[in-house]
Amino acid sequence: MTNPALLLDQYRILDEPYYRPLRDEVELFGAAYASRMPVMLKGPTGCGKTRFIEYMAWRLGRPLITVACHEDMTAADLVGRWLLDAEGTVWSDGPLTTAVRLGAICYLDEIVEARQDTTVVIHPLTDDRRVLPLEKRGELIHAHSDFQLVISYNPGYQSAIKDLKESTKQRFAALDFDYPDRSAEVEVVSREAGIEPEIADLLVKIASHSRNLKGQGLDEGASTRMLVNAGRLIGYGISLDKACETTIVVPLTDDADTRNTLRDVISACA
Repeated sequence: MTNPALLLDQYRILDEPYYRPLRDEVELFGAAYASRMPVMLKGPTGCGKTRFIEYMAWRLGRPLITVACHEDMTAADLVGRWLLDAEGTVWSDGPLTTAVRLGAICYLDEIVEARQDTTVVIHPLTDDRRVLPLEKRGELIHAHSDFQLVISYNPGYQSAIKDLKESTKQRFAALDFDYPDRSAEVEVVSREAGIEPEIADLLVKIASHSRNLKGQGLDEGASTRMLVNAGRLIGYGISLDKACETTIVVPLTDDADTRNTLRDVISACA
């Protein structure tokens, strides 16, 4: 049988992740963890939600088990299932169950992508009961005292089909995330991409213009993550326009007119 301490070791973050606090999110999350309150991180794609939870797991000294949610994910993918091996049928815990048993932070990334009938499985963990029923195993697990549930949620995906139930959202404390202000974003891009602040400033200027196109041909503008990717290409000798074409223009849209608008923005900023 696997030693629980050894199992958790693979989920520990040993080196401090770079994270630049923007407001009071570090203090608020620390208080939520102290009371083991479930937390929802709300904000657009690529604005730093995942980096934040990695930083907080490191800061709190807790292992972090991350689940990338998707539309085909079932409850069994979260809690576990019976499997066949050479010795017969054995139970295999899912990532959520592992976190509940051993006291890790479980991070469900972009939970809105998962089916609503799947996310209901977290409800008993997000109130005073803090339990996880394993119906297929006939077991009720009381969450470890160090366990915390964290989810991320992009409000930009809201629709009749893709949204969280109110009965789910109201179980969480929520922290709002957005792209940093200009000076902070320049600092982040420069630090993460390893480029000069002047180049990072140009990329942030391009992103700002692209974000103004949201709802006018774009679902979302360029994210901070995209700017870091562009900066990394520039660091390897790729020109700014080609780097932005590869990491911003082509990923954001397939519409020819919108692509040309973005190219005009890049030319004007450069």
